[in-house]
Amino acid sequence: MASELLDTLEQIEREKNIKKEDLIQMVEAALLAALRKHLHSSQNLAVAINRETGAIESFQTKKVVPEVKRNDIEISLSDAQKIKPKAKIDDDVIIALDTREFGRIAAQTAKQVIIQRLLETERENLFNEYKVKEMELINGIVQRVTPKGVIFDLGKIEAHLPQREQIKGETYNNGERIKVIILKVNKTTKGPHVIVSRTHPNLIKRLFELEVPEIYEKIVEIKNVVREPGQRAKIAVASNNDKVDPVGACVGVKGSRIRTIIDELKGERIDVIIFNNDPATYIAKALSPAKTESVTVDTPNKKAEVLVPDDQLSLAIGKAGQNVRLAAKLTGWHIDIKSQSDKKLQAQASLAAAEAAAAATQEAEMPDAGTAPAAGGELTQLPSVGEKLQVELINKGFDTLEKIASASAEDLIQVPGVGPKKAEKIIAAAKEIING
Repeated sequence: MASELLDTLEQIEREKNIKKEDLIQMVEAALLAALRKHLHSSQNLAVAINRETGAIESFQTKKVVPEVKRNDIEISLSDAQKIKPKAKIDDDVIIALDTREFGRIAAQTAKQVIIQRLLETERENLFNEYKVKEMELINGIVQRVTPKGVIFDLGKIEAHLPQREQIKGETYNNGERIKVIILKVNKTTKGPHVIVSRTHPNLIKRLFELEVPEIYEKIVEIKNVVREPGQRAKIAVASNNDKVDPVGACVGVKGSRIRTIIDELKGERIDVIIFNNDPATYIAKALSPAKTESVTVDTPNKKAEVLVPDDQLSLAIGKAGQNVRLAAKLTGWHIDIKSQSDKKLQAQASLAAAEAAAAATQEAEMPDAGTAPAAGGELTQLPSVGEKLQVELINKGFDTLEKIASASAEDLIQVPGVGPKKAEKIIAAAKEIING
């Protein structure tokens, strides 16, 4: 038992990378607990394993007293001097115990401790190995499908793909090899519990890193990824080298690189967007494949109003609002999309509201029915200014006669359909109406 124990511990040290001294200390602790149970005593007992021979030695410490009242912790002077000739009253005497009967129990205990320690160490090593792989891509083989999810074989350990992390409509067949993201690794009494995902945005990020060498080499950088799993995703990329087109690198020749990723995701559409530090440009790109007319940003509130041609409105919004929703997530801005027709109707509504307000003001200021209306009033009083031009004036902020009268010709020629001569004519007419 002695030499066999040391040989076993040394072998474990080599194969499992567990220090022999740590194992010896654990075996000693377990043997002490077994000895206390065997002797029905917990008083002053000790167990030691000889580091050279592997022999198990057991001891009990007793105090030398004039009269013994407790045999388990006291010893008479005469008995003590048989063990330690120079012993005297109040000394402590260490007595070696005859544990031949205890030997079988010791062997079983040592075996159980070693097995338990091996299990704990293997579980700890597995936990440490997979904990650092959280958010990393890994190949898994479908082992079985259960009502609660899919069990994957990762080689050394099993992983659980819960329903919430599955792509809607995706099926899994036993033996099928599928790429997943290690989402979370939890420590349990039965060993590490690995949760994987097919819906996390990092899955797309890691797939691009795998398929696009420029991303792996940091030439092309992934700025952000958003997705609605199984349907559509948007990825913003930027190049750290002016000679490298980030979109072209991600798509590959004839779409070879991105097609591999789409196939892995069972047909999920992916829009690759060039990142831009200018919010307006970035938002316009994020709404791809739709084309935009203009983007007006409200930086403090991170809101953007996007104007698109009428035939691009449905494309910009996307099915059930998916395109604009993903663009908003990608950029971090609230995006309000309007078509040219919507904008025109809004301007007409503003014009009508201004006219109504002006009319109400004039009516309120009339001293009596026979008095002429006060000067000022609506844009409709301007000669040679039709409804269309009135809308354009309001769109540019010239929604009252006073604003037009105080404007310069250079200000008005910014309005579509207004030249230098017409600008001066409109300003003069506005001043004439105001001044009566």
